Amino acid sequence: MLGRTSRRTIASVVLSAAVALTSVGGSVGAGAATPAPQAAATIQNDVFWKDTSGNPIYSQGGGVLKVGNTYYWYGAKYNGAVTYYNNPSAGKNGNTSLSAITIYSSTDLANWKFEGNAMTASDLGGAGWVGRIGVARNPNTGKYVLISQLNSELVFGTSSTPNGHFTKAATQSNIANVTTGMSGDQSVFVDDDGKAYLAFSNRSGRSHLYVAALRPSDYLHVEPAANIYNSSAGGREGNVMFKYNGTYYFCSSDLHGWNASHTYCNTSKKVASGYSPEFVMQGTDADFSHVTQTGLAFTVTGSQGSFVMFGGDRWSDFAGNGIGYNQWLPVTFNGTTPVFHSLSQWNVDAAAGTWSVGGGNNHVLNPSAEADRVAQNNLAGWTISGGNVNSNKQGGHTGRWAFAQSSSSAYNASRYQNISLPNGTYTLSAWVKSSGGQKQSAIFAKNFGGSEMSSSINRALGSWTKVTISGIKVTNGSIQVGVSSDANAGNWVNVDDFSLVQNG
Repeated sequence: MLGRTSRRTIASVVLSAAVALTSVGGSVGAGAATPAPQAAATIQNDVFWKDTSGNPIYSQGGGVLKVGNTYYWYGAKYNGAVTYYNNPSAGKNGNTSLSAITIYSSTDLANWKFEGNAMTASDLGGAGWVGRIGVARNPNTGKYVLISQLNSELVFGTSSTPNGHFTKAATQSNIANVTTGMSGDQSVFVDDDGKAYLAFSNRSGRSHLYVAALRPSDYLHVEPAANIYNSSAGGREGNVMFKYNGTYYFCSSDLHGWNASHTYCNTSKKVASGYSPEFVMQGTDADFSHVTQTGLAFTVTGSQGSFVMFGGDRWSDFAGNGIGYNQWLPVTFNGTTPVFHSLSQWNVDAAAGTWSVGGGNNHVLNPSAEADRVAQNNLAGWTISGGNVNSNKQGGHTGRWAFAQSSSSAYNASRYQNISLPNGTYTLSAWVKSSGGQKQSAIFAKNFGGSEMSSSINRALGSWTKVTISGIKVTNGSIQVGVSSDANAGNWVNVDDFSLVQNG
């Protein structure tokens, strides 16, 4: 996909939204601005998260359920995720064997307590493939019902409490009206009338999107499905649903095999019919949903407002998409249009239902060249001059990829990103390698209301070296950052992990 010039319009104010629904796997919000709350906790993306005991959080392909003032987060702990956490530099691994379905709880959405395992591999008969987990409370039985894929079937577990051990209660091998008989990726959605649904694409191909009610009496069976949309350009996975102001949103990712993607959405005024054509969620294009795949969505509703929490997943065999399995980002609304805010750091006040951009946020999108997945010249979020001497190259400072400029002929090239941001003083940094010998090669910052600033890299740098430009005083609400080279034949430069952070 062709890269685009990044334009960011996030001001350093709290954005919030109004909504009347909280559910597993999907909910809603509408935008408004309020003063920054004092009780905000910080969500730091692009790192491995740890629980309140200091242990790694392992929760992927799951959902969140709010009970009272407590959020319960259910997901899979894969053995390959543990391997990758312990040694990210070892690279890609495909070990998706299940250790357990985990439960974490939080009241502030930033600090998570490990509650225990909902179900282990032995509870599921030795398991195999287990994933795409959701939980809902059935109002008739009072039981909390867990629904997950188990190999080629669905498995259902029940518990009397949201943080208890779930007992295997049923399985299902076929969903009526589904072209392949079973779900591909799925999530649980609870409507504001209390009815629960499974949102999913079909197994094998995943080009058909469905909504199916859970059996009202006990939620231990998926009723016949309604085909709400068929993708015309490849399959869809990572399916989630939420509702805003009477409109249903069904959102998915590309069929990339647990990799970064735009977020595609369809909308309707009815839960299981009348859906619109697809559109790309605003804000997910420039870095492919913060280098994630759609994983979960739920509403944060408080005393001052609400917003939608987007949970992006980088999976256990994702080695190369960047550090951290879970990337949680806020979604607000411009009218009925959902707007995704790609942030490396932000503050959330769950009680108030508000959020703000974090002081340590990296304002560069796709800063590590990981979003695009494959070798190419035009990269998401970036603009180039000089043509194909610009590329991405495997073997980054972190992850799999880095930005590169090289040619067997003399060349003049640049890769840059235009960013809208609050006025203030910023520091730009990047990690570089260089052959040296260029007439000119530099990391630069310009068009910020002052004279261009740069750090020269036209010298031999055989190992990754951090370069920094400090004291960049932005006065016009925008900046251009990037790398440029006026080089001789055979000269090259590699750049990775751009960072643009506001001082103080």
